[in-house]
Amino acid sequence: MTSARSAAITGIGVVAPGGIGTKAFWEMLTAGRTATRAITLFDPSGFRSRIAAECDFDPAAWGLTPQEVRRMDRAAQLASVAADEAVADSGLVTGALRPDRVGVSLGSAVGCTMGLEEEYIVLSDGGRQWLVDHHYGVPQLYGYMVPSTLAVEVAWRVGAEGPVALISTGCTSGLDAVAHGAQLIREGTADVVIAGATDAPISPITSACFDAIKATSPNNDDPAHASRPFDRDRDGFVLGEGSAVFVLEEASAAHRRGAHVYAEVAGVAGRSNAHHMTGLKPDGREMAEAITVAMRQARLGPGDIDYINAHGSGTKQNDRHETAAFKRSLGQRAYEVPVSSVKSMVGHSLGAIGSIEVAASALAIEHDVVPPTANLCTPDPECDLDYVPRTARDHRTDVVLSVGSGFGGFQTAMLLARPGSTG
Repeated sequence: MTSARSAAITGIGVVAPGGIGTKAFWEMLTAGRTATRAITLFDPSGFRSRIAAECDFDPAAWGLTPQEVRRMDRAAQLASVAADEAVADSGLVTGALRPDRVGVSLGSAVGCTMGLEEEYIVLSDGGRQWLVDHHYGVPQLYGYMVPSTLAVEVAWRVGAEGPVALISTGCTSGLDAVAHGAQLIREGTADVVIAGATDAPISPITSACFDAIKATSPNNDDPAHASRPFDRDRDGFVLGEGSAVFVLEEASAAHRRGAHVYAEVAGVAGRSNAHHMTGLKPDGREMAEAITVAMRQARLGPGDIDYINAHGSGTKQNDRHETAAFKRSLGQRAYEVPVSSVKSMVGHSLGAIGSIEVAASALAIEHDVVPPTANLCTPDPECDLDYVPRTARDHRTDVVLSVGSGFGGFQTAMLLARPGSTG
């Protein structure tokens, strides 16, 4: 490690398709079950892709009051419930902490999409009026338009009076928010950071945007098998929603209080391809550079990596791009280390998925189990690594590489390590 202060994950909270709560989420992943289905959150008839990975989420059942439900966009509701679980899991009593030493770092790609779209429909009379009458808007409409309100809701909930930030870097937001939280701890700005991400994008406007560029799968007749990362017959990603939130603590303080540490954030780096809003270069150079810098920061080499939690979106160009990046950065080791994509089961929740994948990575370390890539039946010859098809695998896992790739050319690599495993 390059700093005496490292960030430890001591609490995990997850709200995901097919599994609300960390235990249910992990059981679903290791069983190889998929949570992709026909969209129920709105009428998808007329759309090219009519499938998604939805959370079976009842906010009242998870402790949110009627006032909170009325005030919060769905994305904020998901984050609040995940934060509650993470704090409880950590064993911290937030009221006993110095509030100015507690921060929040929350990621989101599309903010309060559902609240904004619902209000626009009302204000514009279903889109028929170009000039809208703001008097019909709900009082919290301004909050919907300011994505940082998502982080504010979590800060209010945990009593955080330190640095509070909303990180929005597209589909790497979840990784980048955890990275920012870890940096706040490393630099001494905070002792505890509630970090993670949330997105609830399953709405007509989001579906229409991805339909327009044909990024999502049109396999409406078989939604359970539509998300097929690294498979020869894949035809796009499946939209998802969800949230994962973590308690990050300064590692030595966490050990002194006897906290259970899932993993430490050993290294993280980001790069951009400066190439195209949605396109990726086939050689994977920028992702490979991020991986290399993250390893250097963690003082780890390719031989130390036990599992790769891939971005694995299920688009043709992404899966080949990151396969090339793994080979470029890890050399021969890329052919030896297991790689898998949990998007095959929980879909692609845009800004939230990076944090959901961090949760899967930390739990892989915790249980020494690698989750599978569901629906991988016919491998793409150009994707020729060990993608753990369909069945979870017992595997000693001390160090996990988790990567993300986002529109705009964003590439992020993060290394999580079992405490004490990096020397």
